[in-house]
Amino acid sequence: MIKAIIFDLDNCLAAADETGRQLLAPTFDAIRRANHGTLTEEALERAFEACWGHSLDSVARKYGFSDEMPAAGWAENARAEVKVPMRGYPDIGAIRGLPAKLFLVTSGFRRLQESKVRALAVKSLFERIYIDAIDEPDRKGKQGIFAEILRANGLDPGEVLVVGDDADSEIAAGNRLGIPTMQIRRAGIPRAANATRHIESLTELTGILREYQAGSED
Repeated sequence: MIKAIIFDLDNCLAAADETGRQLLAPTFDAIRRANHGTLTEEALERAFEACWGHSLDSVARKYGFSDEMPAAGWAENARAEVKVPMRGYPDIGAIRGLPAKLFLVTSGFRRLQESKVRALAVKSLFERIYIDAIDEPDRKGKQGIFAEILRANGLDPGEVLVVGDDADSEIAAGNRLGIPTMQIRRAGIPRAANATRHIESLTELTGILREYQAGSED
């Protein structure tokens, strides 16, 4: 029986660029100024596109940023904040009333991620919201936070679902802890071969919970 569901935020409940791509324009401009020929313009554009689905530190490692590049972007991104209301994906309302404890775990700069949570007005839907803040010391990472959720709530991994989009982030973290993982296939998101299951909409979760319930009664 599933007793809890852990959700990702960006590209799961809401598109990372819902409020417009100008949100990260100052970050990208700062990184470009600090590039000094480290990456080609084409590689830079690929890296900037990746920033809409991955944290800046992971993008910097993957694309081989110089030390100066992420430092320049870091200073700008730490100031980024959503100041307009967000609606999220059309199916976000499907999580309301699910018969399980709901948790939200999102990675990124604390100020930006907290502003997205406020803009979406979803705080009341969740038992607790965790920010995996990349700009703070002693970061636990998603795996550490997931493990904390299990311990704090007396949950076995098989009693929890992780729902998100990123194969290398929440999907990988859930897998390492033995938690079943559901990748939601939002537009433009590559299929995660490592996910336990793939869904096209959050509306599918009600049926999936029934399946687990039926399985536990067999």
